[in-house]
Formats: sequence, C-alpha cells, structure tokens
Amino acid sequence: MSSLVALALSVAVLGGVAAWLFLSVGSILIWAAFVAWACFFHSGGDVPALKSTIISNIFGVVAAWVAALVILGVPMAATLTLPVWAGIVVAITIFIYILMSNIEVFASIPGSTYGYACTFGFLLQTPEKLSMEALTSVSMSNALIVVPISMVIGALFAFVSGKGAAALTK
Repeated sequence: MSSLVALALSVAVLGGVAAWLFLSVGSILIWAAFVAWACFFHSGGDVPALKSTIISNIFGVVAAWVAALVILGVPMAATLTLPVWAGIVVAITIFIYILMSNIEVFASIPGSTYGYACTFGFLLQTPEKLSMEALTSVSMSNALIVVPISMVIGALFAFVSGKGAAALTK
C-alpha cells in the first residue's frame, strides 16, 4: 500500500473513532483535537513532533487564557473600549509567546498559535465561556482545562494514526 493511501486510511479510521468518542463524551472539542492532529503532522509526524505539539499547543492555550483574564480582570475596557483593550492585550500576549520561542521547548510558534487560536475560538464562540466565572472554574467550562485536554487527545490520535500508517506500508 502506498504511504499516502495508508495515511489516508489510518487518519480516516481514527478520525471516525475520535468523532464518535468526542461526541459521546460531549464536552471535549473535536475541532481543537483536529487542529492538534494537523499540528503533529506539520511538525514532522514523529516523537519529537508529538512532544512539540503538546507543549506548544498548551503554551498557546495558557497565553490566551491569561490574555482573557487580563481583558476581563483589568478595568481598562471602560477607558479604552473593549475592542481597543482586547487588541492591546492580544498584541502583548502574542509578542510574548513569540519571543518565548527562543526557549527550545516553546520553539514552535505555529503550535503555540494553534493553541492560542483554539482557546479564543472556544471563548468567543461558546456562550458564557468568556467570563471570569468560567475562566476560573475547575470544570470543562474553563478553556484552560477543556482546550488542552482536547488538543492533547488530538495529538495522541495523530501519533497513533502515524504509527498505523507506517504499519500499513510495510
């Protein structure tokens, strides 16, 4: 079997399993898992890529979560308007996480960006999640919990799908 067909088959089967699992559980974010899945393959599709994907995705989530806390917790929005204040906070946190790529473990700027984007996707598109109550809860309503869990599971599915594809080409 060609490597492309093997990869297509492996990812398709495990993608179906992931969809079933995530929809059965209900609170895990399938779209964040698929973003991490793609991050794994674009990062090289090997053991170092798995490590880089998990660390950088979580780092991006943390950066976005901190940004959300600052946006909501520091009362500058009344002075600057919320969009201006949010824009300033986002610019600063992106600047910081990109500078942090000088540290080897945080070197994947795209991986951090995927985590950051998935976090804000969750916060801005899911009702009532961009609130201090949700951001500080110990529950799946908190982006700091649900997004990393979803992305780590996605990276692990990606790793297994890569191994499955390799086994099918032998």
